[in-house]
Amino acid sequence: MLILALDTTAHFGSVALLEDAAVVEEVLLHSPEGFGPVLFGQIEALLRRHGATVSEVGLFAAAAGPGSFTGVRVGLTAVKGLAEACGRPVVGVSNLMALAECGTKPLRAALLDARRGEIYGAVYDAGLRVVRPEVVMAFPDWFAGLPDGVEFVSTDLGPFRAYVGNGVERRALAGAVGRVALRLPGLDAAAVDANYVRRADAELLWKG
Repeated sequence: MLILALDTTAHFGSVALLEDAAVVEEVLLHSPEGFGPVLFGQIEALLRRHGATVSEVGLFAAAAGPGSFTGVRVGLTAVKGLAEACGRPVVGVSNLMALAECGTKPLRAALLDARRGEIYGAVYDAGLRVVRPEVVMAFPDWFAGLPDGVEFVSTDLGPFRAYVGNGVERRALAGAVGRVALRLPGLDAAAVDANYVRRADAELLWKG
């Protein structure tokens, strides 16, 4: 089965085409003005390079966050639209779970910079079962409660290097998103939602 997977949730994004769990090609994207204007062109070019059409894709997947609120919406809207047009299922994948899929050790601490002095973090085992659930909190507090022997996985470990030492860095996540999607149930497009972990500023201000 062909899988088309996207990640548009951060400054760098990616698109990937998979044949079941094997990544056929993964392309790192960088679009400072946002991924909306370039995403469909990149998808079309990727499929064309491998002699495939969007109607041959059996499953669509996108990184569902946490990450940029606008970026999350761009990726989810894209795969939901394509899936609905083709009558195919969709899977929204947590960025933290996708990061954990890139790890190699029995316990994998996935983390992303959430700004404001906080991180998004979670701990998974090698089967991607949740050991510590997804949270947004100050990094030192999260770090202090981690189990021994975790492997740190992030798109950028630089800000945390003094704490974590070496770990796994993976900037392009679309391939991992596609592999994780195979483990999860495919849904109708309307049932797929974002995984913000923290509410948007506009919502927080409105609620206040």
